Amino acid sequence: MPDLYDCLIIGAGPAGLSAAIYAGRARLNTLVFEKKQIGGQAALTWGLENYPGSVEDPTGPKITARMREQAEYFGALIKHEEVKSVDLSGKVKKVVTNKGTYEGKTVILAPGASHIRLGIPGEEKFTGKGVSYCATCDADFFTDLDVVVIGGGDSGLQEGLYLTKYCNSVTIVEMLPELRASKILQERAANNPKVKILTHTAVESIEGEDLVEKVVLKDTQTGERTELQVQGVFVFAGMKPDTELFKGLVDMDEKGYIKTDEYMRTNVPGVFAAGDCRVKWLRQVVTAAADGAQAAVAAERYVDENFSD
Repeated sequence: MPDLYDCLIIGAGPAGLSAAIYAGRARLNTLVFEKKQIGGQAALTWGLENYPGSVEDPTGPKITARMREQAEYFGALIKHEEVKSVDLSGKVKKVVTNKGTYEGKTVILAPGASHIRLGIPGEEKFTGKGVSYCATCDADFFTDLDVVVIGGGDSGLQEGLYLTKYCNSVTIVEMLPELRASKILQERAANNPKVKILTHTAVESIEGEDLVEKVVLKDTQTGERTELQVQGVFVFAGMKPDTELFKGLVDMDEKGYIKTDEYMRTNVPGVFAAGDCRVKWLRQVVTAAADGAQAAVAAERYVDENFSD
């Protein structure tokens, strides 16, 4: 028989780690699963200067590393294992990973979200050969080169500004007439001599031989096409929830985001959701951490009410 944990947490991003901190402090026997990097997308983010208390050198890797340290300090166990299936139907929940089967009194779903791929010609061919979805991971490979950033939201501008530390030039492309990023990021981009901004512009294709050599741009107002010589393409076109594994098990909206109440409870008793995977208006590290705290406290109360000795 597998051990019975008080709380099983799927995902070790800010929501999952925050949940682990609160669950651990509540003396819940807590196990966290993560198949990728600890810290989730936040661990790959250059600047988290809007996270409270992060004034000096507010990098994603440093902040999420401290979150992990804190979760483990309070007794949470974190395992690098990929969840293959879950059974949420019984009073005791089951999680099957690539390494074993685990049982828990509660489950917190915090799988996060992934970058949306554009599906344009050349994107798949050149992924890893000039096309990237993570400036923090790959910027160094593009030192003194020219790159294009697709996406004019906060992520696009944040990562674009980070790329200016390495690249010769950074062209930010946005399909809409205006950028969608916060005003402070727009101001920084406008004042950076390495940054060029192209609005009402779409990338139609990515071209080259073995590596990226150029992109074909289309003006969405006039239909005019031009070519831009670049050696790198960074895609920040939005996110999608990593909830495929849970479809049909908990209620979701049409986009695959998990529905919860204000206590992070799903429609399944003993199952909670937190972070970017759930229906919400604002998806930030600070809101993910808040979700995780709420979910863990709700899980603690569920255990007390349903598994009393």
